[in-house]
Amino acid sequence: METIIINGINDEHFSLAAKALREGNLVAFPTETVYGLGANALDPRAVRRIYEAKGRPSDNPLIVHIANVSQLDTLVKEIPPVAEALIEAFWPGPLTLVFRKSELVPYVITGGLDTVAVRMPDNDVALKLIGESGVPVAAPSANISGRPSPTACQHVLDDLKGRIEYIIDGGPCRIGIESTVLDITSGTPVILRPGGVTREMLEKVIGEVKTDTVLKPEDGLKPRSPGMKYRHYSPKARMLLLEGKTEDVIEKINSLACENRANGLKTGVLASRENKNRYAADVVLSIGSHDNPEEVASRLYDFLRRFDEEKVDIIYSETFSEEGMGMAVMNRLKKAASGRIEVKERR
Repeated sequence: METIIINGINDEHFSLAAKALREGNLVAFPTETVYGLGANALDPRAVRRIYEAKGRPSDNPLIVHIANVSQLDTLVKEIPPVAEALIEAFWPGPLTLVFRKSELVPYVITGGLDTVAVRMPDNDVALKLIGESGVPVAAPSANISGRPSPTACQHVLDDLKGRIEYIIDGGPCRIGIESTVLDITSGTPVILRPGGVTREMLEKVIGEVKTDTVLKPEDGLKPRSPGMKYRHYSPKARMLLLEGKTEDVIEKINSLACENRANGLKTGVLASRENKNRYAADVVLSIGSHDNPEEVASRLYDFLRRFDEEKVDIIYSETFSEEGMGMAVMNRLKKAASGRIEVKERR
């Protein structure tokens, strides 16, 4: 299959991509969070092609993207007052709401659940594509399942070339990590996946919000949201998070890097800007300041893919505060890593 790249919103082929989407083909497109892999949400055959192209588990539900609030009426059973307040405050934007689904929504989208996740992206290209297609668009991240999500057209091409019909190149994504997913179907709203709208932002609008725990594969439960159950966002190299006092973490990483080099292994470090010059590893990438989690989030997936390009064998990462956007950053790092090392204080 040939994969056609469309350069932005004004390309003459843009309308062809919208038509292709309507007719059951796959189109990758930019949003403010990450690039999505879109299919007609009302066409079960097209939606199944998403799972096939990504190698995605069939019980992992998809998010439906819309271009205007009026499309929501056909997708959900009801729009409760809490949803109306959240839509007013955060749409278009990086907030996905989980509703009771209507009969129109196929179960292939919801992983067999009676709920559906919906959002309106804050990106002109995405909104134009969805609007021109005339259908709601199911769209997980446009990458091979388990890999770091794509925040640039080249990332999509690296993973899905020859598997999908179109990629619309809209430049780099602004936020760089996926939307917040909030379940509003019963009682107190629950964050199923932290993202671009923080818990603090939500609570200013609707009051108390809970946070769900991450499902483990051995639980045997169906995930209620993308990003809950399976290992995600992972680079090819093994990745470990190191927690502890800064000086101890730096000393430990440098010691491990030295050991790795003696064993013929190439070491990468995901470092804060404050500590970037203090590591003696083969590849050190400065992801941003501890005081700016939004900056860290915007670079995270791109940097994980850079480690792949550098062909490192093992990656060590600092950890970050889980306040505000830091909660989403640490959620992604924990999902990407194969383990954590608690660095004990030196005596």
